[in-house]
Amino acid sequence: MAVDELQAIIQRCQILEEADFKGEDFNLFQVAGQKCLEDGYAAQLLEVIQNEKNKVIIKNMGWNLISPLVRCIFMYKQDDDKREHCLRILDQLAQLCNPKELFLGLLEQIEQTSAEQVCQTVMLLLQPLQTVLLKLQNKKAYSVGLSLAMIMNQLTPLPVPYTKQQIQEDKLGLCQCCNAVVEFAKPFVNEVVKNMEKSLEYSDTELKEELLKFCMKSLKFPLLTAQLEPLEGIEEHPFRHFATEIIDILWNIREFIPLVFLHHKVKSPHWENQEFEDIERKNSADSLACLSYLVFVQHFGIECFPVVFSPSYLLLCNMTHIGVLLKRTEESMLSKGLDLFESSLLRIEDNSLLHHYLEFRDFINVPQDLVKIMTLCPMEHLRKKSLNVLQLFIDKFDMEGKYTLFRCLLKTSNHAGVEGYIIKNIKDQIHLSLTKEYDNVWFTGHHLVSLLDLVLSLPEGAETDLLQNSDRIMASLNLLRYLVIKDCESHNQTGVWTTLAKIDQNFLKPLRVGLNMSKAHYEAEIKNKKENRKEAHNSNTACSVTVSGEKMPAMTTGMQLQVLHSALFTFDLIESVLARVEELIEVKTKAVMDEN
Repeated sequence: MAVDELQAIIQRCQILEEADFKGEDFNLFQVAGQKCLEDGYAAQLLEVIQNEKNKVIIKNMGWNLISPLVRCIFMYKQDDDKREHCLRILDQLAQLCNPKELFLGLLEQIEQTSAEQVCQTVMLLLQPLQTVLLKLQNKKAYSVGLSLAMIMNQLTPLPVPYTKQQIQEDKLGLCQCCNAVVEFAKPFVNEVVKNMEKSLEYSDTELKEELLKFCMKSLKFPLLTAQLEPLEGIEEHPFRHFATEIIDILWNIREFIPLVFLHHKVKSPHWENQEFEDIERKNSADSLACLSYLVFVQHFGIECFPVVFSPSYLLLCNMTHIGVLLKRTEESMLSKGLDLFESSLLRIEDNSLLHHYLEFRDFINVPQDLVKIMTLCPMEHLRKKSLNVLQLFIDKFDMEGKYTLFRCLLKTSNHAGVEGYIIKNIKDQIHLSLTKEYDNVWFTGHHLVSLLDLVLSLPEGAETDLLQNSDRIMASLNLLRYLVIKDCESHNQTGVWTTLAKIDQNFLKPLRVGLNMSKAHYEAEIKNKKENRKEAHNSNTACSVTVSGEKMPAMTTGMQLQVLHSALFTFDLIESVLARVEELIEVKTKAVMDEN
């Protein structure tokens, strides 16, 4: 019987001194204890452990029972008495075992747990692990840091519940587990706070640094991925609660403000391997970006926030974090980046952001990231949001800032739709300059002429792909039409009349030639398709089309003809606006000549 075997080993070890215990004794105790648990004798095993005479034996050998004990706890149902006995055994082991040995045993158990059970295992072992750590005297900070790092490393591979339903179900228990880990850390936070209160020049920073590392890891996972908006029907959002606790820890250990403003670098080992160094830097950047989102969008810790900083300075502080988030492809992170950017911009008055800010690299890079989202992101709501945020960004700059930003975006966007959008913005600024009383030097005169050189041109002259560039071309023609109508040749505020010959040479003539070539080509293609269709036995003969390496559904001849006719319609549209522009120029020029 398992209990008899255990009693025999116990009696044998009771007469030995602690130093005389051998490896064989440890093995026999573990096997007998495990058999007791598996055969349902947890109550008897508990009596053995509670027996004062066995204190020394349990102190040295008890930690070996952790693995079978955890297995049995998960095997029994919640209301089973045997499960209750197992839990009491775990509590006794935490009180009686050698802290160092039990600490390693508990971490080993957490490390070896499967992904499906990791959250349940962590929540089960947090209390005994906390008890053991509080008893440790040497290397306490290191052990706390190792425990938190091990737990977070085991949780990180798990999927983060994102939708309301996923959060409510919490299948793997991640939501519950994260908040349990914060509770586990609180005694150590309180210890740091007490020591800091005793001395303003608190020098023992090891434990504080370990807690800071834990907060940084928590900001990256799960908070960077998590949905943090308040959800209807969920009274206490688990991740919002977790975020509040993390911010509280940072505030209590006096790292909240330095992290938000000074971009404090968490102490990390010097990596000889550059790849590890880069990973560490990226993780830190992700965590700081998430912290800024929590503070400036969700307003966590805002009551502790100093109100002495200007909105433009806060934008400057956040631009690095915004850039980090907008370079990601995950919906949750892109959404956080756009929200942080929008929130930072809404604090600033229109036309008040000085052009000098464009000297900072992030103020040039971030709008380019927005353009990539607008043109490449598969999620429509994020594409629309990025367009709105780009417009908001443009609106905040002073006139010189807008001018500089327009030039930059025209040169870097490489997308006809975006270029067309920027040209429309240029037209709006010119309109304001011509209709307001004050003189705006940036969207009139020689500055505007320089900008028009960029706008009123074809990338490859007459051979430019007019279909691909149709958005830009239409916007350019509309701008030129507006300038010819609005600006009299006698006033020439925009300078368009003095540069008309150049515009004609670089834009209007090549465009006319390009249109004639394109229309002739597409008309010939339509004719060929129609003739081929008559000759073919099957009028639904299909051709395959490949886009970005992916094969698209086959196109019938009828569908191909539809596409070709659509292209011709676009060319006709461009041609009609071009004809109108040429007509306006001719009429205005003739009128001036007659007047002279």
